[in-house]
Amino acid sequence: MEKPPIVAADEWQQARDELLKAEKEATRALDALAARRRRLPMVRFDNVYAFASPTGTRTLLDLFEGRDELVVYQFMDVGPDAFCPGCTAFTDNVPAGGLAALAANGVSWATVSNMPLAQIEAYKARKGWTLPFVSSHGTSFTEDCGAGRGFLLSVFLRDGDEVYRTYSTTARGVDRLLFVNSVLDLTPYGRQEDWEDSPPGWPQRPTYG
Repeated sequence: MEKPPIVAADEWQQARDELLKAEKEATRALDALAARRRRLPMVRFDNVYAFASPTGTRTLLDLFEGRDELVVYQFMDVGPDAFCPGCTAFTDNVPAGGLAALAANGVSWATVSNMPLAQIEAYKARKGWTLPFVSSHGTSFTEDCGAGRGFLLSVFLRDGDEVYRTYSTTARGVDRLLFVNSVLDLTPYGRQEDWEDSPPGWPQRPTYG
């Protein structure tokens, strides 16, 4: 297996310092994007959805759990007894401690899927997940969010009983939130996936292989 080149400590430090300049530029760019994100306009979202949960029917407003902000991850519905590997990997990466920290900052979390509740509950038990996970089966929530048959992350803000959507992202916008991928991106071999730009001979495999 190929390894990174071995150099003297001063040469390594010089290379690291050069990379640090680029990293700081990227950090400043991300800060600027976050500032723009905080200034996005928002759109009213009707509180008309009846989500099925283990404790009964819940509305979109109920998912806020009394807090002002709500993040919703829409888990793909790919049919009975079938589960999206990407959504599964993402959900595996949602830490209970992280959700508690979000709650302490006034942000609630809900995972939503068009899968029937019985299918969700069986998969939750199998995976050992404890995060809030409700079913939008039979509602237009997925279509109204624009998720289609894919996955999507949306952010909502409430003002009293009025609910507004402030942000949404999918694909790599969701990918960047994963703890494991963020750490792997710091390692020499990266995620070892075949789409990455890695030196010749580096270990790589299909993303879901």
